[in-house]
Amino acid sequence: MAAIHELSAVLSNQIAAGEVIERPASVVKELVENAIDAGSHEIDIIVDEAGLKLIEVIDDGSGIEGDQLELAFHRHATSKIDDRKDLFKVRSLGFRGEALPSIASIADVVMVTSTGGEGQAIHIAGGKVLSQTPAEARRGTDIAVKDLFYNVPARLKYMKSLNTELSKIVDIVNRLALGHPQIQISLTHNNRELMRTAGRGDLLQVIGSIYGMNKAGKMLPINNVDADFKISGYVSLPELTRASRNYMTILLNGRYIKNYQLTKAIIEGYGSKLMVGRYPVAVVNLEMDPLLVDVNVHPTKQEVRISKESELSEIVTATIRAKLSEQNLIPDGLTNLRRGQVDPKQVAQDLAAVSATRGSHQEISSKATSKPNTVHPEPVQSTQREQAPTSGALFDQKPSDGSETPIVIRSKDDLNSAAVSVFEEKYQQPSTPFNEPVPGAASPEDKAKPKPQETELLDQQDRFPNLIYIGQFHGTYLLAQADDGLYILDQHAAQERVNYEYYRQAIGEVSEDQQRLLVPIVLDYSTSDMLKITDKLDTLAAVGLHLEQFGPNSFILRQHPTWFKAGQEADTVKEMVDWVLRDGRLTVAQFREKAAIMMSCKRAIKANHHLDDQQAKALIEHLKTAENPFNCPHGRPVLIHFTDTDMEKMFKRIQESHHSLRSEA
Repeated sequence: MAAIHELSAVLSNQIAAGEVIERPASVVKELVENAIDAGSHEIDIIVDEAGLKLIEVIDDGSGIEGDQLELAFHRHATSKIDDRKDLFKVRSLGFRGEALPSIASIADVVMVTSTGGEGQAIHIAGGKVLSQTPAEARRGTDIAVKDLFYNVPARLKYMKSLNTELSKIVDIVNRLALGHPQIQISLTHNNRELMRTAGRGDLLQVIGSIYGMNKAGKMLPINNVDADFKISGYVSLPELTRASRNYMTILLNGRYIKNYQLTKAIIEGYGSKLMVGRYPVAVVNLEMDPLLVDVNVHPTKQEVRISKESELSEIVTATIRAKLSEQNLIPDGLTNLRRGQVDPKQVAQDLAAVSATRGSHQEISSKATSKPNTVHPEPVQSTQREQAPTSGALFDQKPSDGSETPIVIRSKDDLNSAAVSVFEEKYQQPSTPFNEPVPGAASPEDKAKPKPQETELLDQQDRFPNLIYIGQFHGTYLLAQADDGLYILDQHAAQERVNYEYYRQAIGEVSEDQQRLLVPIVLDYSTSDMLKITDKLDTLAAVGLHLEQFGPNSFILRQHPTWFKAGQEADTVKEMVDWVLRDGRLTVAQFREKAAIMMSCKRAIKANHHLDDQQAKALIEHLKTAENPFNCPHGRPVLIHFTDTDMEKMFKRIQESHHSLRSEA
């Protein structure tokens, strides 16, 4: 065996870099977090070739004293903590002192910094200090990282394509911007500005700049406070979803974290309002005492331990559920049809929002490229202004082919229809103030209290329209009208929702009413599955399934709840047991939810099933009393809405011109 010896500082830092610096996005994250910890108000990020050639971060923070500059690149050198006690009340994003030495050991780094007086510049390559000299600099820090992984080429073969690496950088910058809306952050790649936030402290404005103003318009504010936690942020309406969880951002004391339990809590807040395989857009900001959080469990600090994680998850779920319960969730029919098309009205709103912050962009960009301590010598020219059309070019000029420019509705005065005021009154109510408590979600005790039936009925009348049945279409859809337009209902989804709420209550009220089987059901499983099921016999009994062991690898069921559908007893039991095998952590409440969804779907009327008028009217009346009449248990919409104005547009009763809309008799 070779003799034991101490590793050199450079090699130790390169090993640490393997944990901390996985890709260029990791460098961006660490440097921007340092800039945030330094109290910066503006942070400019300049990247070339997805960060492999250059990553430069310029801030106006506190800077570093000249005599401490070289020390900052020593391993475990930090200004964030002093003793063991500080480790349990970390409020900064960084604290270990590993980022700078790790980066400097695998790249060519130049840093220019000043605390307000004379600046200092240091040049380090491969972990070795090449020079440190005085430099002209304004207050703040400018650090340029060039030729990343130049001395560890084995790491380069694990890099993905440039576009993939750039997307990772954009994603982490977006998360940092969402966590710190009070800081103006810009990102430029190959001299092209990719994003910029206004830095005004408005989280919704940051969401709009990242995801688009039309998406921001479909976000709902959430707010809740209890003794340990403060919850704020925005969640999307159920109609705005994505195919992955990547659009859910969880911020803990300003730090972006990944937490499966909290992500699951956000999704559970939507209940059955989401379609299967779809996930909401959410930015949830959690504030709590640092003593309740351990951030020192992962090198990248994205995974943390929370002392009261289950209690926090329950509050997050209750807060989102309470907010959605206040909303009218009937989607607009034309919006669904136009999905993926450009809406000129929305473009106008987007440009108006951009122009509100555009005035300061030129000044900010010039700061980012003309700061005295900028290491990147070439001026960075943003192409955003060149790419975004001006309002005059978009709305006032005629196309080259001589056709009329599409009409843009700039205000409600452009329409002569009473439906506009009805639409605004119903759908464009002012948002709840950010600091206003969410009803019904103030504390875990309040969550446990049932909502009064009278309040539920009153809320339901306000949220659901008074529908008058017209007829059935192709044995699948029901047509109805109300004062504000035409409604189309999916009869299968409607009855599925009505059935679901019935079965959810029936399953939750487990009684002694059981139907004995003439021929008992015998279930055979492997030994490992038998052990899992044995641990969950109490969970199965909670929904009325009393399994008895019948031999070494079998269970027998002699009776079942009366709400089981005749002829489907065996299939229902097997499917419910399979849920237990798939998810051993399934709670009784979740188990009842899944069982109710399954039973509601199996017993709902299908498409191409003709209903008489009495059956259709009865279905609409039952739907009206449902707790959530807007979605089936799988998240599909139950009904959609066409306003009077929508109908007039489709039949060209509203004539388009350059300046107004003429209504034909």
